[in-house]
Amino acid sequence: MGYTDADLEKPIVGIVNTWAETNPGHYNFRQLADAVKRGVWAAGGFPLEVNTMSICEVFFDISSLIYRNLLSITTEELIARHPFDGVILLGSCDKNVPAQLMAAVSANKPMIFLPGGPMLPGNYKGESLACGTDSFKLWTRYLAGELGEDDLKQAEGCLYGSVGACPIMGTANSMQCATESLGLSLPGSASALAVSAEKMRYAEETGRQIMELIRRDIKPTDIVTREAIENCITVLMSSGGSTNLIIHLTAIARRAGIELKLDEFQKISERTRVLVDVKPSGKGTVGIEFHQAGGVPALMKELEPLLHTDVLTVTGKTLKENLKNVQTPYLPEVIAPFDKPLKPEGGIAVLHGNLAPRGAVIKRSAASIMKFRGEARVFDTLAEAEKYLLDPESDMDENKAVILRGYGPKGAPGMPEFGNYMPIPPKMHKRGINDYVRITDSRMSGGAFGTVVLHVCPEACDGGPLGAVRNGDIIEMDVDRGILNVELTPEQIEARLKEAKFEPKEKFERGFVRHYIDNVMQADKGCDFPYL
Repeated sequence: MGYTDADLEKPIVGIVNTWAETNPGHYNFRQLADAVKRGVWAAGGFPLEVNTMSICEVFFDISSLIYRNLLSITTEELIARHPFDGVILLGSCDKNVPAQLMAAVSANKPMIFLPGGPMLPGNYKGESLACGTDSFKLWTRYLAGELGEDDLKQAEGCLYGSVGACPIMGTANSMQCATESLGLSLPGSASALAVSAEKMRYAEETGRQIMELIRRDIKPTDIVTREAIENCITVLMSSGGSTNLIIHLTAIARRAGIELKLDEFQKISERTRVLVDVKPSGKGTVGIEFHQAGGVPALMKELEPLLHTDVLTVTGKTLKENLKNVQTPYLPEVIAPFDKPLKPEGGIAVLHGNLAPRGAVIKRSAASIMKFRGEARVFDTLAEAEKYLLDPESDMDENKAVILRGYGPKGAPGMPEFGNYMPIPPKMHKRGINDYVRITDSRMSGGAFGTVVLHVCPEACDGGPLGAVRNGDIIEMDVDRGILNVELTPEQIEARLKEAKFEPKEKFERGFVRHYIDNVMQADKGCDFPYL
């Protein structure tokens, strides 16, 4: 390869790249990696780039959450087995970021994460569009006959403004913001646009800064403490971020030897307020409005009284030092003052009850129904649920709760994002009703919205009481009180579960998916493997 002894005498920095032509969110990573290398060389290091899996939800024919764990394993091995003195990880999209952080904490070498950044929003006939959130809205209008097929196709072509992560506060951008609020990325880097010169400067500076972490031997477990995780959850709740982070942060914390319970998310949510006005909970996008308002540093400045500011970050300084010269948000209409919040509590709520003994979650900042009592309509396949919901002759109305079960970590397998695939019935949309209660052991896209109770634990395929519910049973939900019940006695639930049989939806006799089904833990444990 032509390297010299002088090169090999320098600290070796591994650049772990998740670039692939099958991932439009990471398509700019070759240029970012080159900028990182400039920084490493300039600071006296020797950069070596390696590639690993790149996960894009739309290119997989099965839930990509399965491959978060595989990417974590392969990334950990790359970090641990190469002679790297430190590493820089490049990621943007949903499962890539948590997988890399899980790996980094486990391997525990000096590390900085470089967020790839959000894409530009699109525009159709003068209306700003953001893929994910606006995709679901357009589809609802199409199903209701308000939008023709030609208009739908034209709008679809305008949803994606550039390469990068979907521009909403979905899972990808929520996770990128999480890397920054955890202290694992340079301040301001999470929301800088993927296609900006600013992002390239962050990439070069990341390459420079890793040399300082190597010199001081600052490792991920020095940064990922319980206090740092609590800071991260506070930012998540205040930004209206994705429910998927409940699973991912639990897994990351577990790799650091920290047990993170659902109740801890709820406690932080109760003392936090939604301040960020971006989709799907609000109106703007991450790379434009949120970033121009000051991004994560400005949000953390507004939240400073709630944060542990003595935690260490990859700057080599404490959070308090990082925030010292940060201005309050430039645009209070985008990042609201704490005393004038957009919503009076955090964006995600945790529910418990006889339907979810180990918990369930709901993104209340994007939901409209906080209290419900009504009949269940139960489905064991998504196709059956969709057929019922789209049937103009069905008995579906806003007084019924749709139960979709058998799609948890083992059941689907991989806990797919089917919470947002239960459509708004056209007959309800025509009456101006665009929300109803959905309850499932699956997940939901971070860009989706609506009253969808997710991650019901344990899942039906693991003996959870969701498997006992039948058509006509009465469901009670109270988000403010944290309640999710079915009006059945313990004896009735037990008897019904003895009769119920739930197996994984697809048969896998070999390979990694078989391994995943046999070993994956439940949602409240982060869907990780017990041996990692």
